[in-house]
Amino acid sequence: MSEESIRANHTAYNMQSWSKQKGLNPVVVEKAEGIYLWDPSGKRYTDMSSQLVNMNLGHGNKAIVEAIKAQADRYCYISPSYASEPRGELAKLLVSLLPDTFGKIFFTNAGADANENAIKIARMFTGRNKVLSRYRSYHGSSFGAGNLTGEPRRYALEPGIPGFIHFFDPYVYREPVNFASDKEAVDYYIHKLREQVLYENPPTIAAIVLETVTGSNGVLIPPEGYIQGVRKICDEFGIMMICDEVMMGFGRTGKMFAFEHWGVKPDLISFAKGVTCGYIQLGGVAVSSKIAAYFDDRLLSCGLTYSGHPLACAAGIAGVTYLIENKLLDNVQERGAELKQILNGFKEQYKVVGDVRAIGLMSAVELVRDKKTKEPVVSYGQDPEGTMKKINGELVKRGFMTYTHENMILVAPPLIITKDQLAEELSKLGEALAVVDSWY
Repeated sequence: MSEESIRANHTAYNMQSWSKQKGLNPVVVEKAEGIYLWDPSGKRYTDMSSQLVNMNLGHGNKAIVEAIKAQADRYCYISPSYASEPRGELAKLLVSLLPDTFGKIFFTNAGADANENAIKIARMFTGRNKVLSRYRSYHGSSFGAGNLTGEPRRYALEPGIPGFIHFFDPYVYREPVNFASDKEAVDYYIHKLREQVLYENPPTIAAIVLETVTGSNGVLIPPEGYIQGVRKICDEFGIMMICDEVMMGFGRTGKMFAFEHWGVKPDLISFAKGVTCGYIQLGGVAVSSKIAAYFDDRLLSCGLTYSGHPLACAAGIAGVTYLIENKLLDNVQERGAELKQILNGFKEQYKVVGDVRAIGLMSAVELVRDKKTKEPVVSYGQDPEGTMKKINGELVKRGFMTYTHENMILVAPPLIITKDQLAEELSKLGEALAVVDSWY
């Protein structure tokens, strides 16, 4: 098909997510390999967001493709009630990568239903109904995960489900108070959270759910002691701690899972994205041995037709094994240090860059109209003039493909990116920021 026909079909027959449907002009992708995409004219683009922060191993990974082919030759699907080699092997592999408190995996189709099943399991296990999550969070857009979400993408689901309660993130850059230290900030945030737990009646709270590192809502990296403080509150009141590792899991932050940076052991972990690197849809919930044992004699009231899909599990085994055998965590740590250094230079160089935050190969550039007042280039949940779309357009001109959210540019390249590739692409980001600087 011609480029025009492909685009015409897309806009005429597809409803594109998170978009006004009129006037869409998507890039047509002819092929993809490594960190690059090409359109039919041969123009090359660089995937600097790993698509939706899920193509951790880039495009065209042969190990994953061959694993899918091999499983397809055996059988493509079998019900979750049958024993399947890839399903069992992937669950065993994942449990081996988790803290010694973990016992089993419940597979889902993606991150949203992973989070839905995580809170469902926590409610069944505790006999409680309330769930706390943060305002600057995204946990999915299905009805349960959408209520768990705190940012504007939950508005379409309101009025919401009773029992879903939100609290504020440790967003130190935006606080009107200048904390003297991380400890002072942590003491403040943990005190406020514990106070809210008390106000909500602790024996009614099943779980506290948090993206270990807030993802698209700003790459908010918790100050040292915060995650440990949440764990302490959960222990005090018998609340399940659920870490949403959908975006940060499988190497994105330089550890296999982000919670490892703070030495905590959650009760449940939701995952997706990087487990198969987007080659086939797969998500899941890892549960502690204690929770797993609870369901030995009680009904696990969770079920999905495609739970532990054999093709997806084969892809997961290949992807996770490739990540480990090729020591990509080392690459993430090395490239992540370079990414952080260059972004910090942009913060000094460009007046429109108010703050940068980076951990491993996950980062956000926060854009402001004024560094002193920290006024964002767009207001929270609003962009009537399409400012961020224009900024993204400057990046697309240069072949730098990523996405923006609120007043942030997200930079999260595939974990396979090299030193030279990273430097080349960040120079394009610098060029675009210089243009934006001239607007203000």
